[in-house]
Amino acid sequence: MTKVISISDEAYEKLAAIKDRNESFSKAVVRLVSKSNKRSILEFAGKWSGDIKEADKIFKKIAEDRFLTKIRKTGL
Repeated sequence: MTKVISISDEAYEKLAAIKDRNESFSKAVVRLVSKSNKRSILEFAGKWSGDIKEADKIFKKIAEDRFLTKIRKTGL
């Protein structure tokens, strides 16, 4: 059964850009929202193959960025 939906031009352009060349939009949506695409973070454990100094630089940058992030109040 086919359903007609409306999406914004921006959403259409983004979907068109990431779908495979011979893939329908429906198949692209199914692939993108499929639970099988979600991977456990445990799959990445032990995968770092870089230098420890490189990792230290990355963690330092992350810490600096977190420090500079401003907390915003919401009007909920």
